Amino acid sequence: MGASETTTSAFPPVLPNRHPEAPRAADLDKCVHCGLCLNACPTYRELGVEMDSPRGRIYQMVQVATGQAERSASYEEHLDLCLACRGCESACPSGVPYGRLIEAARTEIEAGKTRPWHERAFRSFIFERLLVTPWLLKTAGAFLYLYEATGLRAIVRGSGLLKLMGKLGRIEHLAPTAEVPFFFDKVGQTFPAKGGRRYRVGFLAGCLANVTSSRLNEATVRVLQANGCEVVIPADQTCCGALHVHSGLKDQARALARRNIDAFLPGGFDAIITNAAGCGSTLKEYHELLEHDDTYSEKAQQFVAKMKDVTEFLGSIELNPRMAPMQLTATYQDSCHLAHGQKVRSAPRQLLASIPGLQFKELPLSDLCCGSAGIYNIVHDDIADSLLQKKMVMVNGTGAGIVTTANVGCAIQLKAGVDKYGKNQRVMHVVELLDEAYRKAGS
Repeated sequence: MGASETTTSAFPPVLPNRHPEAPRAADLDKCVHCGLCLNACPTYRELGVEMDSPRGRIYQMVQVATGQAERSASYEEHLDLCLACRGCESACPSGVPYGRLIEAARTEIEAGKTRPWHERAFRSFIFERLLVTPWLLKTAGAFLYLYEATGLRAIVRGSGLLKLMGKLGRIEHLAPTAEVPFFFDKVGQTFPAKGGRRYRVGFLAGCLANVTSSRLNEATVRVLQANGCEVVIPADQTCCGALHVHSGLKDQARALARRNIDAFLPGGFDAIITNAAGCGSTLKEYHELLEHDDTYSEKAQQFVAKMKDVTEFLGSIELNPRMAPMQLTATYQDSCHLAHGQKVRSAPRQLLASIPGLQFKELPLSDLCCGSAGIYNIVHDDIADSLLQKKMVMVNGTGAGIVTTANVGCAIQLKAGVDKYGKNQRVMHVVELLDEAYRKAGS
């Protein structure tokens, strides 16, 4: 940490020899404790506890940074309860980079934490093996598919067994559908533009999305093709690293970032596209993740300059208007990491407005987190479910039959919300609705 950061800070000097990933004094010092972030914070709205607000969490980070408090179990719990939705960033008049702060604090905590062996083994399997190994994801997807296709899921749900399974039973409804055939078969292929090539883009297919969102990935490719894009899906791509960063595993995320940069940058693409807003937020911050990497820092900046959410990209080009009328009523739930992390709000609504016949109903508090937040709805299912229930009250109030979003995690959460609290709405990615309009026009 540079001397200038500590000498200009409004709080006491930070401790020497802190972890290199610890929150920076310059970032912490931007918070003026005004409290404008409180109403934008889902956990503060739920719990009403100052230490579970952005302002309160930053105060705790300062206390730890200056040695006035220890990294206690209470400190870890308050930071762990944060959804990292970054809604506070949109509300903050001082430009506090809260997303960077919470990720840094969690990385510092993780570096100094000794977990029980079974937790270490489980986390190692998820983060170091499952998310980055296609054959393991295919295997997990096959079991998930059989669980539903054989009727076992319906039997388990109808038997009352879930009530005896504790937390596992409570979160079973979050298990997504495995969509066969998996999208892994398309990775490594190139799909030609329709009606003449205007752009050449690279598509990042994700990790779990290749199993749980195969049809969304296919729809994304088709919509890009319909808009004059040659779509390349590089074979050597891997998980984006977002879940690793959110869990304090930055070194693992850096390794994944380097792999993706090597896979995409040589392609000379006009844009690099993702349809998962949660992934996109991390992908657009590769330059921060690799800022001290002499070999990759410049490459990361070049990668980030081309990185676009699919709605952002489509909203920036002349859109193919040849869509069939869709006599539907739709609303839109902002993905936190698209609205607050990437500052993309108008593009998804612009795309929905371009669909003939579609009636759009604005969703109240549309940018308040739905409770998905990566794996938050699994780890803190009680808070996540409370947020989801409130979200579905708003959704039901619009009268819309279609609920659109721009993130696969949000879609899974909202589908669970429709099952528990909804009125049989269809949950779709914005691109899936566009694809349906294009396909109907073509037929």
